[in-house]
Parts: sequence; structure tokens; C-alpha cells
Amino acid sequence: MANRLAHETSPYLLQHKDNPVDWYPWGEEALARARDEDKPVLLSIGYSACHWCHVMERESFEDDATAAYMNEHFVPVKLDREERPDIDAIYMEACQAMTGQGGWPLNVFLTPEQVPFYAGTYFPPDDSRGMPSWRRVLAAVADAWANRRDEIRAGGDGLAQRLRGGALLTPDDDPIDPAGLDHAVNALSQLYEPQFGGFGHAPKFPPASTIEFLLRRGEVRMTTHTLRAMAAGGIYDQVGGGFARYSVDARWLVPHFEKMLYDNALLARAYLHGWQVTGDELFRRVCTETLDWALRELRGDEGGFMSALDADSEGEEGRFYVWRLDELRDVLGDDAEAAIAYFGATEDGNFEGRNILTRGDDEPDRLPEIRARLYDVRSRRVWPGRDDKRLTSWNALMIGALADAGAVLERSDYLDAARACAEFLLREVRGDDGRLLRTWKDGQAKLNGYLEDHAYLVEALISLYEATFEPRWFAAARELADFTVEHFGDDEAAGFYETADYHERLLARRKDLEDNPIPAGNSSAAYGLLRLAALTGEHEYEERAVGVFRLLHKVAFRHPQAFAHLLQALDFHLAAVKEVALVGDDVRPLERTVRSRFRPHLVLAAGEPDGVPLLDGRTPVDGRAAAYVCERFACKRPVTEPAELENLLTG
Repeated sequence: MANRLAHETSPYLLQHKDNPVDWYPWGEEALARARDEDKPVLLSIGYSACHWCHVMERESFEDDATAAYMNEHFVPVKLDREERPDIDAIYMEACQAMTGQGGWPLNVFLTPEQVPFYAGTYFPPDDSRGMPSWRRVLAAVADAWANRRDEIRAGGDGLAQRLRGGALLTPDDDPIDPAGLDHAVNALSQLYEPQFGGFGHAPKFPPASTIEFLLRRGEVRMTTHTLRAMAAGGIYDQVGGGFARYSVDARWLVPHFEKMLYDNALLARAYLHGWQVTGDELFRRVCTETLDWALRELRGDEGGFMSALDADSEGEEGRFYVWRLDELRDVLGDDAEAAIAYFGATEDGNFEGRNILTRGDDEPDRLPEIRARLYDVRSRRVWPGRDDKRLTSWNALMIGALADAGAVLERSDYLDAARACAEFLLREVRGDDGRLLRTWKDGQAKLNGYLEDHAYLVEALISLYEATFEPRWFAAARELADFTVEHFGDDEAAGFYETADYHERLLARRKDLEDNPIPAGNSSAAYGLLRLAALTGEHEYEERAVGVFRLLHKVAFRHPQAFAHLLQALDFHLAAVKEVALVGDDVRPLERTVRSRFRPHLVLAAGEPDGVPLLDGRTPVDGRAAAYVCERFACKRPVTEPAELENLLTG
């Protein structure tokens, strides 16, 4: 008999609907029961592509005796961290404070007042490897609550205050020192791993935002090496395109095989910009292969993008992606030996007796055909599970990547996909009151949108406007930015809260700050507002962005890996940003000039004004399409020739 999770839409929650555990979704029903019965809440947090979440489910949550004990002594609540990042952030910080580490699955025990008093991650079914069993943990917590609940409750208010995290920061009135950006680059060079690229040691996560920041600062050695190393490793799907979430080793060889929408959106853009800077054709290919993979395997019929592909299939991690040597020979025939050498495959394999394919130096003549044949055979295997919920923020990241790549590479299919996704979000992922929501699945949108949902979508809509010159996207970006300022902004201490002023009351109202693994809402909000300020001349947008910088600029300069998207926004703020307006019947030659290089310190408008202030009063010159290059709305003489425009942009 299914539990209460059967009524949810999250694929992760639905995975647990047949557990004998009497799971509740997070909500007032569960919290009210905890208060009425004075029982602790057992909050278990994970996500659908989480390997160890599946393991703990099989070992413990499907066990009848364990489930019975959980049901008797606790109010069990299961939470999808991707749907509720606000709750996950609060209790992950609590876990890290209590244990010095974190991760998923995250299991936290709360008082009925939602205050955490014990936390951990994965627990085995029996004592092993120095870890207590889950049953031992349950018994110890139940005993503590039965005999020491007054002691447990004491100090709860102080802990709740500490869990406000970044909301406790106050603005720093010291001037923002431009030299801090150079210090950040130097700090990254100290963390750089020169043998295999990336920053730090295993496990290695693709550092998309760090690469983007370094490219903006003109650094090519670390960025180029890292981009090439990741593209050559097993973390990149050499057959189907797209990146796994991270590599368990320093060489980018063995991935944790789950593939996330957000990683691939961010990395596609990083590779596009790497190609613009270096001209390395490999980077262009990886960009397009990654976007083509997302369009092929994650895009829904309504235009939105699903969240992830699982790491596991047939009960084994990575089984879908790996190959035995005899399989390669059977599939490829006469092409097999050249392909085996190129992909680095061996009889013994490099992953549990099978081969994770890597990229070699000498490409076989028929590599596209080889990849197509391997993909066709692989597609007939049992596929990994797919998390088919559409998250607003992750879709916004993909809109930005498709718009940027579509404009630069002149790929109309990418632009069409970006338009369709934006239309889907603005049409379907909203409540009856017009407020942006967090998640959509099977025709149902729900849960309040967070700061990252609003901020990412502002950035994406600006990118889509700059790619298409359709004023509707600019108008939507501006409307959403104004809404974000009104409902998420902190008028007293600056910056933005993670949750809106109409959100449910939780243990703490926090500000998300760190750009790992995706940009923080505050970083994205600052960057989007700066771009809007450059397009509109509205100083208030810039002031709001500077408020974020005053909270974080000093710590960002010292810890660049954790604040790489914020550093991109700071770099934009401190640069001499060019505002480029193109007007006339045929602006394509001028537009191609603008897009011919990576120009991160520039905003672009074209076409009819239609509410875009940068275009107000701009006219063609003697009937010819013209470009106006401005800084803070002070413009140079308009030019009509691409070469003249290039001189203004690089001068």
C-alpha cells in the first residue's frame, strides 16, 4: 500500500511511495502531527539521481522492521532537495556544523519546532567501516528524546539564529578595490592542479563558473588546459555528449555517472566562450555536442528541460555507459581497432572490468559514424532513470546557454529551443496570481519560486533578448527584475533573501551566497541587474547589485572558487562596459562583428525601441544600418562599417 508520497509529483518522492515507511511530504500535516504528539521529525533529504540515496532506500527504508521503528518513534518526512533548496540549505548547514561534513542522503532529526538536534548522511543497515547502523542511530535518538527532550530543546533559539547564515552579514562601506580581481586570479593559480587541470584534488567537479571568470580576466593557460582535460576524460560522454556531475579521480577519468541539466548548461557556455577566446575547434564541438545531447535526451514536448539522468541502470552505477572490448569489436567491425585505440579501451577495462571511453589524440577518419553506431547500440540498453520534473532555475540556465550559442554560432534551432523554453516558463510555471513557481511536472506547476529561479531567469531573458532582439524578452526581464527587488530584496542590510516575503515561515530566512555548484541567487541577481542597468540607464538596478558586492566582495576576492559567478559580476561592474545599439534594416554584418569575439564587458540591443531605452533616438545613417557604441549612455559617432565597429569595440 502506497504512503502519502503517492500524491506528489517529484520523481524522487515517488521513488519512495511504496516504502513501508509512513513518509510525509514536508508540510503542515507532518509538522502539526509532530507538535500534537510531541514527536521528533525525521527529515530525510535527497534527490532522484543520488546513488547513495538509492542504496539507503534499499537497505533500510524498504526493510519492514526498520520502517516500523521509524513510524513508531518519529514523524518521517521525505524531501526532494531540488524542489526545496531552502529547507535543504538550513539543515545541511546544521549537519556540517554538527559533524564537520555533509552530503546526500541527508538525515536530520528535528524537534517539533523544526530545530535540528542530530544529523548525518548515509548510514548502513549494520555497523560497518566505523559507521553506526541506521537502526542504532534511530534507537539512540529515540532514547535521547524520551529521556532528555528538555535538554535537547534548550538552546534552540540560538541555533536557529546561527542558521540564518549569510543573512547575518552586514554591508562593508570600504571601496571595492579593482586589484581584488587580480588577487582572485592569483589565488586560483595557487589552487590550480597543473597535471590534469581543474582546481584542487579528487573528487573534481567541473569548474564552469571559475573558467568563465578567468576567461573574462584574459587568462587562457589554466582555462584551456582544464577545458581540454575534461573533454578528453570519462566525465564527458564520448558517445552521446554531455558531462557527468563529477569525477571521482584527479584525471577526470571515472565519473559519478549522473548527468545534471545545470552542469551541462553552464559547461556548454564555458566551452563556447573558450572557443571564442582560443579558436580551438574542440571547444566548439563539445559545446554543440552538449547542447544537442540536452535537446535530444532531456527536452520535453512542451519545451522545458528535465532535470537529470540517474547514475544507475539495472542496479549498477554507470552500466549504461561502459563497454567491454568484445562489445566494441562486435559493433564496429573493421573500424573497431582504430576506435579502441582512440577511446583508450583495454581488455581489462578501466572501470570494474569494463571501459569508460576517453578521447584520444588521433581521431579515426570515420569518428562521427563510429559514435553514431555506438550510440544506436547503447540506446537499446536499459536506460538510467530520468528525473523529469522541470525546475525553473535550471531551465533558465539552459535558455541562457542556447541563446548565447544560437546567436554566436548562428544556430536557429538553438534559438528556437530557447524561445520555446522561455515561453513555457512564463506561460506554465506560474501560479494563479502570476508568481513564478519552482517546479513543473505532468502539467502541474507548484511551490514558490526561490531567488535563484527569479535571478537566473532575469539573466536568461536578457541573453535571449540580446540573441534575438525581440523586445518581449527585455520587457519580461525587466518586469521580473522589479518583482525580485520588491519581494526578495533586503532593504536594511542589502542583498537578497533566498525566499520571498510571501514564503512560508521556516526556522531561518537565509541568503544563499556561494556559487557552488551553481551560481548563488545573490550573484546572479547582481549580474542580471547590472546588465539591465546598462541597457536601461536605471541607476537603482546598479545600486541593488552594489549592495550585494558590499556584503561579499572581500570574502569573494579571498575565496574565488566559492564566488566565481559573483566575481564575474564584479568584473563587469568594474570594467568600462560598452553599450552597443544597432539600428537599420540589415544589421547582420554589424551584429556578426559584435559576436565574432568573446566580449563579456558589453550589452547589445537592436531593432525597434519598443521599451528598450538604449535604442531610444538611434537612427540609421544616410539610410544605412548603423552601430552606436556608448559608455554610460554617452555615445561615440555612429559607424556603418564592420571594421569601424571593430575598432570602437577593441579601442
